[in-house]
Amino acid sequence: MAADIWILAEQRQGKLLPVSFELLTRGAAVAAKRGGRLHAVVFGHNLAEAELQKLIDCGADRVLAAEAPELAEFDLEACAAVLLDLIRAEKPEILIAAATTTGRALLPYTAMTARAGLTADCTELDIEEGSGLLLQTRPAIGGNIMATIKCPRHRPQMATVRPHSTKPATAQPGRRGEITRVRPEPARLVSRIRRTGFKPLAEKDGIQDAKRLVVVGRGIKKPETLVLARALADALGAALGASREVVDRGWLPYPHQIGLSGKTVTPELYVGLGVSGSIQHLAGMQTAQTIVAVNTDPEAQIFKVADFGIVGSLFDIVPALIQSLQDPQAKKSVLEQKLAKGTK
Repeated sequence: MAADIWILAEQRQGKLLPVSFELLTRGAAVAAKRGGRLHAVVFGHNLAEAELQKLIDCGADRVLAAEAPELAEFDLEACAAVLLDLIRAEKPEILIAAATTTGRALLPYTAMTARAGLTADCTELDIEEGSGLLLQTRPAIGGNIMATIKCPRHRPQMATVRPHSTKPATAQPGRRGEITRVRPEPARLVSRIRRTGFKPLAEKDGIQDAKRLVVVGRGIKKPETLVLARALADALGAALGASREVVDRGWLPYPHQIGLSGKTVTPELYVGLGVSGSIQHLAGMQTAQTIVAVNTDPEAQIFKVADFGIVGSLFDIVPALIQSLQDPQAKKSVLEQKLAKGTK
């Protein structure tokens, strides 16, 4: 029996957020295995037809746009009430959202009220052969194990997935689909929440949305080596990231951590210095467009995902790279050109 798969698209000021298209990639894979239609649900007010068509172009078979002035900006109680009405009316089998502030607030609230199961912060989703159940995989016990969870009895099966953990869906302009605009009952839009203003969080040295990253691992040997890593990051216009071991040793604070127990990143350029490439770390960065690794161990796991690998001491290699990047007259190797441009 065909099953409807829903993803929760997000918008701000009438424009779809990039995470919506990452969810379409996840949803399309699940829908293909489950043999169902892919729906994109979005909350807003007077959303442009062309903006909603982008969801169709990127894989949605149907867009459900719940619209009202009260839904122009995210309001937990109003959105939850409307989402519950849609769930009860349409009975989707699976609902997937992003583990953003919106998804982390809305899906637990909705799951509790609907008495449905929810797995938060997933890194992988799949369909179990035979049962057709959603397999929801997420890190547990501080990222030391991967737990796969399923909800055999309650519907919809609900999950939030990490932003940047998959590539956005590719648009197919002109793709056909259905756009349904829903006007919620005024009584369902009543909320105790009052929006008084909005101030975006400006995260210092933010890594999750950085286009270029220099990432340090335990191979830097001591915290004093961070001076060298920061110099390379400055030369590349990059943010500074770290493996879990570097953070556990107190060399960098937690916001710099990449991996299952940290952040997932998809930069255009990732440069790993002394990063061994544990499974936990690779899960947080292997979708980077170009991966460059510097390590003294030729058997390091990081080399298995790297586009460019350098076996050698970072204390010799990094200063040479910095000098080449800073000197426009220097003759750059192919690798150095890649580092300078941050592209494949």
